[in-house]
Amino acid sequence: MKILKGITWNHTRGYLPMAATAQRFSELHPDVQIHWEKRSLQEFADQPVDALSSQYDLLVVDHPFTGHAAKHGIFVPLNDHIEQEFLDDQGANSVGNSHATYTFFGKQWALAIDAATPISTWREDLLKKHEAQPPQTWSELIVLAQKGLVAIPAIAIDSLMNFYMLCVALGEEPAIHNEFLASTETATAALEHLRELLSHCSPECLSRNPIQTAEVMTQTDTIAYCPFAYGYSNYSRHNYARTVLKAGGLVTLENGVRLRSTLGGTGLAISNRCKNVESAFAYTKLVASPETQSNLYFTSGGQPSHRAAWVNETVNAASNNFFKDTLSTLDEAYIRPRTEGSIPLQDECGPIIHRHLKGDVALKSTIEQLNAVYREVFVKAKTLHSN
Repeated sequence: MKILKGITWNHTRGYLPMAATAQRFSELHPDVQIHWEKRSLQEFADQPVDALSSQYDLLVVDHPFTGHAAKHGIFVPLNDHIEQEFLDDQGANSVGNSHATYTFFGKQWALAIDAATPISTWREDLLKKHEAQPPQTWSELIVLAQKGLVAIPAIAIDSLMNFYMLCVALGEEPAIHNEFLASTETATAALEHLRELLSHCSPECLSRNPIQTAEVMTQTDTIAYCPFAYGYSNYSRHNYARTVLKAGGLVTLENGVRLRSTLGGTGLAISNRCKNVESAFAYTKLVASPETQSNLYFTSGGQPSHRAAWVNETVNAASNNFFKDTLSTLDEAYIRPRTEGSIPLQDECGPIIHRHLKGDVALKSTIEQLNAVYREVFVKAKTLHSN
């Protein structure tokens, strides 16, 4: 009997589709058993893949780890075992740049199996009760927030992702210069936008991630609208939570530019220490195939990455048109840094922004700290590993 161990993240969307596809794979391949374990959402964002790859054969990973994993050969390159025709289909039918985020040095280091980016969600019943509509502009968003009807996830990592999003909308992509993460002008405007919005939201937002935000929206009747949080189609499905969320796109800023949120999602990678590589690749293909993505993966609670699932009428009918209504937002999403040094950058810059949004650190000091960390952990790492 061949045994494969996998590690994913602890939510219906992260765990159940892996358990379901593992069960189905074992039914098709009785000589293989796949055992999935799970870790918290925070551990998913932070925990180094180096240590995990020594314990697990299959890893559900976040794409900012790709550059480090590729540089150090932590994963098995999929091109060596999966036919190019299959990989070409994955690329051609990627939702946004999900597939490309796992490509480095001309190799594919994971298959995108889950696609996500911050989107807007709202309670149609609560907006109707308050005679309100989903805002289309930042100004309209602030007006709705002043009524106490808005929440955003604003823990450290999400605050950094929102900072990236606003920088892009303000005309400057972060992390492209050697001296600063973002120019003082852009960083100031981005942080001021976040401070303005949060000043009209409950302080509890600063301790909530996207899952907790969705739970509050669906389990209570206090929040009518969330302008940007990593989307979870589960909360747009009937009989999953107490109420159902409607999902859609993002608002535009005063400059007329629509927000482009920071791409997330997950990929399925294979450890370079895996002993049953052929079985692992066969399972990876099963999970990423359009047939599985549009059927078993979705019906088990997953959020597919293959475009066939996102435009599937049955999938959309079962999820309040979540996929159809947010597809353009995924296609427009910004790809955050994913080269060597990207994870330390996230780990250190997120808390800096979070402390500022809590009111603990002044704006000027916050920007100085961001730039100092950026030069130390990202620019230096990029320079050291450029060869």
